[in-house]
Amino acid sequence: MEVSTAHGPAEVTLDEVADPAFLLVLTHGSNGGVDAPDLLAVRAAALGLGGAVARVMQPFRLAGRRAPGSPVKQDEAWLEVIGALRERFGDVPLVQGGRSNGARVACRTAADAGAAGVVALAFPLHPPGRPEKTRVDELRGAGAEVLVVNGDRDPFGVPGKGDAAEVAVLAGERHDLGKDPAAVGRVVEPWLKMWAARPQRTGRE
Repeated sequence: MEVSTAHGPAEVTLDEVADPAFLLVLTHGSNGGVDAPDLLAVRAAALGLGGAVARVMQPFRLAGRRAPGSPVKQDEAWLEVIGALRERFGDVPLVQGGRSNGARVACRTAADAGAAGVVALAFPLHPPGRPEKTRVDELRGAGAEVLVVNGDRDPFGVPGKGDAAEVAVLAGERHDLGKDPAAVGRVVEPWLKMWAARPQRTGRE
């Protein structure tokens, strides 16, 4: 599925189910794609709970760029994609998320998207070696409940328990969360199950 945005086309890979319990929309990091092992583990967990899953290749990556560019433009394009998915899936509970830079996008846009929750994988709390350049406000200001999953060896930093509704820190994992991706799915599954059982709460309320 291709979605036209003001900043170029985005490509959406869909896993649709009959009468989905929720819609999970995931995206990649700056240099990655939608087949990252941790994203696939979360996808599998969502499908196992009866959720539909959309994995979004953002316009900058579809155009072959490695740098995401302007956060404003990235967020605008993301919200256009969410709007197209809303039209397709209707008023099912929306959970959005991503890894690294994609987690930042999901947090920044959660309220405007009307997301019930955010899955933030390998949230880059600060540039490596620059803890003073913290991005914690993106987590705290999401306007939705955020689940963070980070590795304890992540050079981009590890959010604290006061920075999000729930923070899971996986031992031995670095920024790619590649040592045991299945563990990421196991952490996310009960959280998604909780959201699947709740009525939708939008960030605009």
